[in-house]
Amino acid sequence: MRRIDVLSIGVGLFFGGGLVYLLLRLAEVEPLQAGVWSQAIFVLGILGWLATYLLRVFTGRMTYHQQLKDYEEALLSDRLARLSPEELAALEAEILAETTPTADPELGDN
Repeated sequence: MRRIDVLSIGVGLFFGGGLVYLLLRLAEVEPLQAGVWSQAIFVLGILGWLATYLLRVFTGRMTYHQQLKDYEEALLSDRLARLSPEELAALEAEILAETTPTADPELGDN
């Protein structure tokens, strides 16, 4: 996030709080109560944002994680596209050998 974005968000929050206060005053709420309610709305908004942030952190859906996953997928896709048919066949045989269950000599083939 750029510095100008942070400043814009801060100014927006400042004027947003003032707007909530003015709307409450227009609804004929006492000045002290309007201040308390505008602060409560602000705090609830911050707590809601924090909850969504923590959810993204703990589920691994942060922008960095998504960019890293996309990069790794693109890299593997590019490497796969560059393989010759012989290398591709050898890779397929190796994967097939690893995924095919083999008989365990200790258990015997009954």
